[in-house]
Amino acid sequence: MCSGGGLVAYSEANSSSGVSSINPLEDGSQKKRVVVLGTGWAGTSFLKNLKDPSYDVQVISPRNYFAFTPLLPSVTCGTVEARSIVEPIRNIVRKKNVDIHYWEAECFKIDAENKKVYCRSNADTNISGKEEFAVDYDYLVIAMGARPNTFNTPGVEENCLFLKEVEDAQKIRRTVIDCFERASLPNLTDDEKQKILQFVVVGGGPTGVEFAAELHDFVSEDLVKLYPKVKDLVKITLLEAGEHILNMFDKRITTFAEEKFKREGMDLKMGAMVVKVSDKEISTKEMKSGEISSMPYGMVVWSTGIGTRPVILDFMKQIGQANRRVLATDEWLRVEAKNDIYALGDCATINQRKVMEDISAIFTKADKDNSGTLTVKEFQEALDDICERYPQVRLYLKNNQMLSLVDLLKDSKGDVAKESVELNIEEFKSALSKVDSQMKNLPATAQVAAQQGAYLANCFNRMEECEKNPEGPLRYRGEGRHRFRPFRYKHFGQFAPLGGEQTAAQLPGDWVSIGHSSQWLWYSVYASKLVSWRTRALVVSDWVRRFIFGRDSSQI
Repeated sequence: MCSGGGLVAYSEANSSSGVSSINPLEDGSQKKRVVVLGTGWAGTSFLKNLKDPSYDVQVISPRNYFAFTPLLPSVTCGTVEARSIVEPIRNIVRKKNVDIHYWEAECFKIDAENKKVYCRSNADTNISGKEEFAVDYDYLVIAMGARPNTFNTPGVEENCLFLKEVEDAQKIRRTVIDCFERASLPNLTDDEKQKILQFVVVGGGPTGVEFAAELHDFVSEDLVKLYPKVKDLVKITLLEAGEHILNMFDKRITTFAEEKFKREGMDLKMGAMVVKVSDKEISTKEMKSGEISSMPYGMVVWSTGIGTRPVILDFMKQIGQANRRVLATDEWLRVEAKNDIYALGDCATINQRKVMEDISAIFTKADKDNSGTLTVKEFQEALDDICERYPQVRLYLKNNQMLSLVDLLKDSKGDVAKESVELNIEEFKSALSKVDSQMKNLPATAQVAAQQGAYLANCFNRMEECEKNPEGPLRYRGEGRHRFRPFRYKHFGQFAPLGGEQTAAQLPGDWVSIGHSSQWLWYSVYASKLVSWRTRALVVSDWVRRFIFGRDSSQI
């Protein structure tokens, strides 16, 4: 087997444009070329679970590491060091029995027609001075994540800090210390000091709430000892456009979090939408009254959701998805109408087919004797394939406490216990008419992205096997079966650290736990989910160090 260097051949594809073309397989190898864009949760999960050595994989990303993003709020205040939550991508893939090569570059264009991606090196390392190159692919895996969503609010890009990358967390940490150092200068009035120590967090989702809690702990446990003269001037304000923070959690968690934050002196402003951010003030509009007010600030952290990256927006225009918010894929994570391109993680969403779009085809497949009507037996035999292909059917049955599709017929047919009872297509449509109301988009979380990466890797591992023996559901608009079972997300619960060694946990089965015991569960789960034993040891040692010595406030 050739080495990584032997597999890479450079040739001039377009001398006038200065773009080099890289074809990893010019040595005559017959391996399928897989290009992976991104080293986040989705991309790294795909690489970790890919086992089939019949692929030649090229990983392209502007960062040469995987970051455990759920711990980014901890990095902002020194609870955990930045180096502790990152693992070099080369460490992750170097022991695998698959040819995987990493290039530190940023993809700026996807050419689906010619099956190429165009990339730009982070630094001018090419002897000829050319920073751009093109890479050919047989399969493309887009896992580029997303960028912060500013909603085109004036001044946000220029004046706010974000919390999406490790660099963001480090910048926030330096800014917090800088605010305290500036406020400690002797030539400032108390009013000026108070403005500098006004910390504003925009967004009441999990990231914003966790950061606000971390910042409060940092101030109350560590900084008050080091800056005793300004400790009473500190104010933390959390702005949320909705009526409550953590609105995706159980109401018990939302209520507890709001009461805890208010009790600790944090200023919660619900129903307040940010309309402008200047270099000194942030302006908000009350959703109910429409009244606009402004407040000074020393630091603003913007955490209000995610937006699509420019390269993805350009690609969406190419393939006719310009009117969508994010890249649309089918249930097998394939970009719609592009069988050789897959998209997963925050940059894409699954466009689940509606049952009513295929209702006639489903009826025809289920009607095996071509009688024009379905017996209860025929209906029941089609149940598994229908539920597998259209998960909203199973969810509808579960939510309405129905044991089977037969229960759906009771309203239209009365007693359907006898197998001799039959229904026509209109009655069939009536029975399934409400199931599509259960359809929901998956949340943009690390948990979803990691499961998608593992699922897609499993598909690639068994590609040849499933070509011969398809294991998916019936093709209602074609013959045979789909190659693979569709992707199905399994929710394992979610955490919301609230500071003061208290965490809210919402686990499957509507099990809710709030308090110190949940904090230890949080420690255990996050330590186990870290990508390597090295990062586990570093993070645990950081936690122990913080308990003993407190958080580091030096500005490095």
